[in-house]
Amino acid sequence: MNHEVLAIRHVHFEDLGSLERVLGDRGRLVRYLDVGFARIEAPDPVRPSLMVILGGPISAYDDDRYPTLGPLVAMIEKRVAAGLPTLGICLGAQLIARVLGSRVYPSGNIEIGWTPLTLTDAGKRSPLRHLDGAHTSMLHWHGDTFDLPQGAVHLASTPACQNQAFSWGKHVLGLQCHPEIRTDRFEPWLIGNAGEIAGHGLDVRKLRADTATHGPKLEAAACTMFGEWLDQLATKS
Repeated sequence: MNHEVLAIRHVHFEDLGSLERVLGDRGRLVRYLDVGFARIEAPDPVRPSLMVILGGPISAYDDDRYPTLGPLVAMIEKRVAAGLPTLGICLGAQLIARVLGSRVYPSGNIEIGWTPLTLTDAGKRSPLRHLDGAHTSMLHWHGDTFDLPQGAVHLASTPACQNQAFSWGKHVLGLQCHPEIRTDRFEPWLIGNAGEIAGHGLDVRKLRADTATHGPKLEAAACTMFGEWLDQLATKS
């Protein structure tokens, strides 16, 4: 294992965002694997010091339509089985839940926009305490959800989504929400998701304004959370 971070990216604007700054400050090199541009099974999943599976507009159970999902699930399985640091964001969290044996399915409602997290007691004792709704709001962008994996620790929820965050073992963290969002890079989200925004009757101007209001505080909180999680990994390795 080396100090490289492997980030699995499905669409270009859903990158590591503010979290990449934390890695850069620590001298951690990030290598993106862009799904569809490179062979998803090419990297050795146990080689990087951290693997991050980022979000995207497909479903974690859509193997028939998107053949990249099968090899990606196999990579995550090897990674998790090896007990190595793994972070999943949105689709990434759903894929980790699937690997851990949980059902991933349509939630019956679309959660797009800013809503504060409500942390469990375990969440308040974890690095996620910096993302508590008492301190910052949170960006959400999903229509699917998942059952909490067996053996996982439930960390956070919102009124529309019970399982917003979980940890599994000492090295796995799943976040249904989007703490990585950067205010100055939000416009591509609005452009790339224009059809979905219009289809659900959402106001693009409100999404932009809410992000300008809440984004800077979330960026600071997310960087603190992520740095603390990385520190915990270092003490547990």
